[in-house]
Amino acid sequence: MFNSTDECFIALSKSKFRSSFHLKTRDILHAKNLGIDKISSHIDHFIDTRLNNNKGIIDGKQTPYKGHPVFIAQHATATCCRGCIKKWHGIDENRELTLKEKEYIKTIILSWIKRELYS
Repeated sequence: MFNSTDECFIALSKSKFRSSFHLKTRDILHAKNLGIDKISSHIDHFIDTRLNNNKGIIDGKQTPYKGHPVFIAQHATATCCRGCIKKWHGIDENRELTLKEKEYIKTIILSWIKRELYS
C-alpha cells in the first residue's frame, strides 16, 4: 500500500492508461448531485460486492468503464479489480479484504473523485 494518497497519485500519473481517466461533465454533475456522503456509501457497497470476495467473479470484468463516477475513479486509481489492486497497491488477491484495506481503497477512490470535482 502507498503511504499517502499523494504518493499513490504520483505513481498512477506515470501510467498513460491510469492517467487517461477523468470525470466527464455528466459524471461531475452526477457526483455533485449525489454528494460526497452518498458517493462514499456507494464506494463501500462496490468494495463489498465487487472487490471483497472474488468467488464467482471474473476478475477484471466487475467494474464498468462508465455509468458511475466511482467506476471511473476505480480505473484511474487501479482499484477496479483484485488483480490491479495487487499489482498497484500490493494487497493479496486471494482472500477477503481487511477493514484497513477497505478503508485504504475507499480513501484512494474518494480522494481521486474530490480532486476531479474540486481541482
